[in-house]
Amino acid sequence: MTYDRFIKLSDKDCFFVVTNQKYFDLVSEQLPDIPKEQILTEPLRRNTATCVAYASYKIAQKKVDAKIIVTPSDHLIVQEEKFHEKIKIALQACEQSNKLITIGIKPNRPETGYGYIQFHSEPGNPVKKVKTFTEKPNLKLAKTFLESGDFVWNSGIFVWKANSIIKAFEKYMPEVAEVFEEGFQYYNSEDEKAFIQRAYTLVKNTSIDYGIMEKAEEVYMVMGDFSWSDLGSWLSLHENHKKDEQNNVIDANAILYDVQNCFVKVSKDKLVVIEGLDNFLVNESENVLLICKLDAEKKFRTFVHDAKNKGEGYV
Repeated sequence: MTYDRFIKLSDKDCFFVVTNQKYFDLVSEQLPDIPKEQILTEPLRRNTATCVAYASYKIAQKKVDAKIIVTPSDHLIVQEEKFHEKIKIALQACEQSNKLITIGIKPNRPETGYGYIQFHSEPGNPVKKVKTFTEKPNLKLAKTFLESGDFVWNSGIFVWKANSIIKAFEKYMPEVAEVFEEGFQYYNSEDEKAFIQRAYTLVKNTSIDYGIMEKAEEVYMVMGDFSWSDLGSWLSLHENHKKDEQNNVIDANAILYDVQNCFVKVSKDKLVVIEGLDNFLVNESENVLLICKLDAEKKFRTFVHDAKNKGEGYV
């Protein structure tokens, strides 16, 4: 869906996918039109700053002033025409000086899994100067942001020129810049894979939000009003699924008693009977049954880690 959304704005030869090396075949299968050399595989998990750096420096080797749209692949965007309008505004704005543009989303809950943007009010100007940028606040701070009405979510969709983001890396993450600048002699050659294997061992696990966006001065925001959802959590999936009269999403053969605001996903060949739950996730995945609060996203990594430690074959 992400590819289909952007192919209307660009050519297939301009797409780069950054993913873990174990997903190379899967991406190739799902996106057969993208040249294989444009699927950039990561040997280690090093967060978003590293994957942005890899793609940006590789693109800059071919065209240093290329315009780049950075987007996650797990977003639901309903109103695509409006989305394209906002992206075009951001693409035009990024031509000026060294602007780094992010797409902002008006929040509807005190979400702790997103970055928050406070921006200067500039009536009539669709490109707002960012005042503060806070990555993943705690619940108390997220509630304060929501109540103030002065903050929007950072969607994780960014627009900038290759040389603009490279200058930002050089200023705010020089250790990353130094590593990937060395790659200019290896990108688009048979030595690229060996270089990337080495490069990823030399950089820290840092998000682009924390590494650059919170520190940079030339950060601007374009408001996104196109029915956006980050499908990276069970709660967001719940919000975007059809629900029953008790606000439950049921993907199971289930009998429910006094159950509301829940997400139940269990194999249809097993009858699940549930009583008295509110705001819970019940999810069966191979040999693991997970039952937890639906909004417990921050604990999911702990759940997965502990399940793996429980024994081989879990999760």
